[in-house]
Amino acid sequence: MPAGFQNPPQPGGGPEREPILIADQLTRTYPGAGGPLTVLREASFRLDRGDTLAIVGPSGSGKTTLLGLCAGLDRPTSGNVRLAGHDLNALDEDGLARVRNESVGFIFQNFQLMTTLTALENVLLPQELRGGDVDHKAAAEWLRRVGLGDRLHHYPSQLSGGEQQRVAVARAFINRPPLLFADEPTGNLDTDTAESIADLIFELNATSGTALVLITHDPDLAHRCRRTLRMRHGAVVAESESASPG
Repeated sequence: MPAGFQNPPQPGGGPEREPILIADQLTRTYPGAGGPLTVLREASFRLDRGDTLAIVGPSGSGKTTLLGLCAGLDRPTSGNVRLAGHDLNALDEDGLARVRNESVGFIFQNFQLMTTLTALENVLLPQELRGGDVDHKAAAEWLRRVGLGDRLHHYPSQLSGGEQQRVAVARAFINRPPLLFADEPTGNLDTDTAESIADLIFELNATSGTALVLITHDPDLAHRCRRTLRMRHGAVVAESESASPG
């Protein structure tokens, strides 16, 4: 296990000084026809606020399972996650949903836009889920920032793949979350479009102070993160720092 994973938060540091994410000895086992199947084994890491972390490894190495546990989308068989100062094991499903909506933005490989909603309405979804008022002006501004100021009322079917991912990026940032999870965000895009989406994510990450956890098969994209975790057979096998992230 790479050194430094087990360091506790500084005493008296308060929630703002605590790392935005602490994964401690996460294991996930599923029942199988031939007996229990362990897809993640004692994975640990921590992420400071505003930091960037790539998770890399071959298919089936446990990357997406680890992300799902860290985001509170699934529960570990053993181990614990602290996200934005919250112990996820101690929360019920409503509590997990509340923490996700308040603290996390998501970008997925397949965009996951609502096909019956316009670009503007898709961006507003996190605010709708939070309850209370929605800010149409802010949503329009985020779409402008991602280069879609003239596409507010277009439906996903009227947008290219790159444009749909830009909508997803705007949606991820609308609530200004302190943490962004991106699972192969450029995986379904051509090379030029993928590069522009990556530039956009890292630019917004820097200007918004959002921490980033990025799953990718692209070594160049991983190199843009300050740190990289390498996984194999459900375990974290190495950690490294980039010489020139960004």
